[in-house]
Amino acid sequence: MTAIASEVLIERLAAWGVDTVYGMPGDGINGVMEGLRRHRDKVRFVLVHHEEAAALMAVGHAKATGRLGVCLATSGPGGIHLLNGLYDAKMDHAPVLAITGMQESSLLGTGYQQEVHLDRVFQDVAEYNLRVENPAQLPGVVDIAIRTAYARRGVAHLTIPNDVQIAKAGTDPYRNVAPAHRPTTAPIYLPPPGVPREEDLRAAADVLNAAERPAILVGAGALHARDEVLAVAEALGAPVIKTLPGKAVIPDDSPYAVGGIGLLGTRPGEELVEDCDALFMIGTNFPYTRHLPAPGQARVVQLEADPARAGVRLPTEVPMIGDAKEGLAALLPLLKRADGRGHLDRYARAMRHWRADMAALESPDRHPIAPQYLMACVDRAAADDAILTCDSGTVATWAARHWTIRGDRGFYLSGNLATMAPGLPYAIAIQHAFPGRQVIAFIGDGGFAMLMAEFLTAARNGLPVKVIVNNNSALGQIVWEQMVLGYPEHGVRFPLPAADYAAWATACGGLGRKVGDPRELPDAIAEALAHDGPALVDVDVNPDEPPMPAKVGYDQAKSFTEAFLKGQPRRASIATTLFKDKISQLRH
Repeated sequence: MTAIASEVLIERLAAWGVDTVYGMPGDGINGVMEGLRRHRDKVRFVLVHHEEAAALMAVGHAKATGRLGVCLATSGPGGIHLLNGLYDAKMDHAPVLAITGMQESSLLGTGYQQEVHLDRVFQDVAEYNLRVENPAQLPGVVDIAIRTAYARRGVAHLTIPNDVQIAKAGTDPYRNVAPAHRPTTAPIYLPPPGVPREEDLRAAADVLNAAERPAILVGAGALHARDEVLAVAEALGAPVIKTLPGKAVIPDDSPYAVGGIGLLGTRPGEELVEDCDALFMIGTNFPYTRHLPAPGQARVVQLEADPARAGVRLPTEVPMIGDAKEGLAALLPLLKRADGRGHLDRYARAMRHWRADMAALESPDRHPIAPQYLMACVDRAAADDAILTCDSGTVATWAARHWTIRGDRGFYLSGNLATMAPGLPYAIAIQHAFPGRQVIAFIGDGGFAMLMAEFLTAARNGLPVKVIVNNNSALGQIVWEQMVLGYPEHGVRFPLPAADYAAWATACGGLGRKVGDPRELPDAIAEALAHDGPALVDVDVNPDEPPMPAKVGYDQAKSFTEAFLKGQPRRASIATTLFKDKISQLRH
C-alpha cells in the first residue's frame, strides 16, 4: 500500500507522544482520517458531536496533562466551529494543535464549495499558522508547529488541502530553486531554562525580606510548584491568595491559604490585598486590577514565564523571568525566615470565620435547594484525588467557595475567556487522560444545554464522567450582572417547559437522577459517583440565590437597590433568600 502524506502527519504526532485526536470527520479531511485509520494502533480518534467540543477537549487535555492537545475539523464550517475552544487555549496559555482541511489546491480562488481560507481566519488565535502546500513539507512543519505551541503556550494550526493529504508521502511535485533542503527536523522540544538571573533573585529576596505584611498571589503557572510555594510562604510568614485557575496550587485547609481573589474570592483575601506592603505574584497575570493593591501601596515582585506579561498589571519592582518551581527553589535559600507569625495568624483566624460563614450557607433545610449545599454535597462525597471541571457562571462562585482542594484534587475551568460549556468536554478529555481518577463536571443548565450531546460521547466511549447540573432555569450570572448595573433583569430566565436533563442521560445509556428535594441530594450524589459508567444528577436549585461578593461595596448595593426600585422581577424571592442567608450566618 502506497504511503500517503497524511500518514506522515499521524506518524509524527505519535512520535511527539500524541495518543488522542478529538474531532469530527468531513469530506475536507478524508485523507487525514485515512491516515488515522492506518495508524489507529498509535493514535486513537475520538468522534465528537460538535467541533467546538473537540477543541475544548484538546484544551482540557493540555491543561490537565501539560502535554499537547490535538483537535481535527473539516474545511469551512468545521474549522470555524473550532474557534471558541481555540481562543480558550490562547487566553489560558494551553498548547494545542488544530488540524483542518482545505479544498483541493487547484480549486482555491474559484469560490468553490466551503472555500474558507482557514489560515486567514485563524490569524489572530494561532501562534503558528500554515497552509501546507506541498507533501514535502511534512513532517518538518509538524515539528515546527508543535514546538511553537509548546514554546509560546498557545495554538498552532495546520490546514491541509485535500489533494496534499492523499498525495504520495514525501513527494515534491515542483522543481526546487532555493538553496535549501525541504524542512528536516526532529520531534524534540526542550523548555527554556527555568531559573531567573541571579541578580533578579537577589533583588526579589531583598524586597520580600524587608516586608512586614507580605502576600503571595499564585495562579495556574504555579500548579506544579505546590511544595515550593508552601516553603516560600513558611519562610516569609506570608498568606497565600489563589486565582481561580490556580485554586489547586495549595490545599484549601493549609494554614497559609486565604482563598480566592476578586468577585469570587474571600473576605480575608480581599483584606490581605488592601493591607499588604509587598505582593509576590507567582505564575499569574491576574487581569482584574481593581482587586489588586493600588499602585504604590505595595512593593511588587513577580515570577513569570513570559517576559511580555511580567509587570503588565502593576508597577513591578522586580519582574523575574522563569519557571515557578525552579525559580522558587532558587529563591528559597536567599529568604530570611520571618521572626513573627502575627501577620499570618491574623489571616488564619479570619479564614476560620470565613469558612464558618460559608458552611452556614450549606444548609440542607433550605428549599429550593441552595446551590451552596449542592456543591458541598459533591465536595464531601468526592475522592481526595477527584478532578472537578467547572463551567462559567454562578457555578464558578459555588465551586470557588465550596469545592475544597485537599490531597491531590484538581480544578479546571475557562479562566480568561470564561466561555460557557467547557465543563463537559474538559471532563471527557481528562477522564481519557486519567482513567483511574474520579472526574466530575459541575455545570449550569445554560452551559450544559449548549454541548449536552457530548454526554452521549462519554457514554459511547465508556467514560465514567460524572455531571452535576446546577439547574436554575436561567443564565444566572447575567441576572446579577444586570442588577449590579442598576437594571432589572431581562431575557435571562428560560420559560417553561422545564428541562429534565436526567432523562437525556438515561436515554444515552447513562445514569440519570432528577433531584428537587434536598433530603434526596446526598444519596443521589453518592449513587452517581459510585456508578461504573457516565452519570448525571440534574438538581433544581434556588434560582434567586445571588453569588454575592465577599465584601459588598456602596456602589454595588446602590445599583442593586436601583434595580429593585425600577421593577426587578422576583424581587421578593431574592430579598427573602438574602435574608435567609444572613440569618443562617448569624446562627452559625
